[in-house]
Amino acid sequence: MSPQQRLVRIRVWLVLFVAGLVLSGVTAFPLLTEVRLLNRLPLPGFLADWLGRVQAALESADPLLFYGTDWLAFAHLVIGLAFIGPLRDPKRNIWVVQWAMLCCVAIIPLALIAGPIRGIPFWWQLIDCSFGVLGIIPLWIVHRHIKSLPETP
Repeated sequence: MSPQQRLVRIRVWLVLFVAGLVLSGVTAFPLLTEVRLLNRLPLPGFLADWLGRVQAALESADPLLFYGTDWLAFAHLVIGLAFIGPLRDPKRNIWVVQWAMLCCVAIIPLALIAGPIRGIPFWWQLIDCSFGVLGIIPLWIVHRHIKSLPETP
C-alpha cells in the first residue's frame, strides 16, 4: 500500500472517530427529550424499567445539574478538535492517537468502578465499556497505518 493510500485510510478512520465523538457530544445536550422519545418505543421490560427510572430522575432533577452534561457534551466536541493535528500530519501527531487509545482503555475501569457506586446496572456498565472497546478499534487501525508511514525528514 502506498503512503498516499495510507494517508487516505488514516484520515477516513479519524473522521469516522471524530464523527462518533461529535455525535456522542451533541446527544448529551437534549437528554430528557431523548429519554422521553426512547420511552415511547416498545422496549424489553428491563430496558423500559431502566429508562423509566432515568426519565424520572431527569424530570425531578434541578436544571442546574444539566449544566454538567452540557460540559460533558462540550468536552466531546473539544476532544474532537484534538484530531486536527493527526488529520494534518499523522506521523508528527501520533501521540494524539496514542492518548485517545489510552482514554478508550480508561473508560473500562471508570465504568466498572463508578457504575456500582452510582447504582448503574451491570448490563449498562457493559454498554458504557463498549464505547472504549469500539473506540479503540479505529484508533488502533490508524495507529498501525501511521507506524507504517515512511519517516519524513
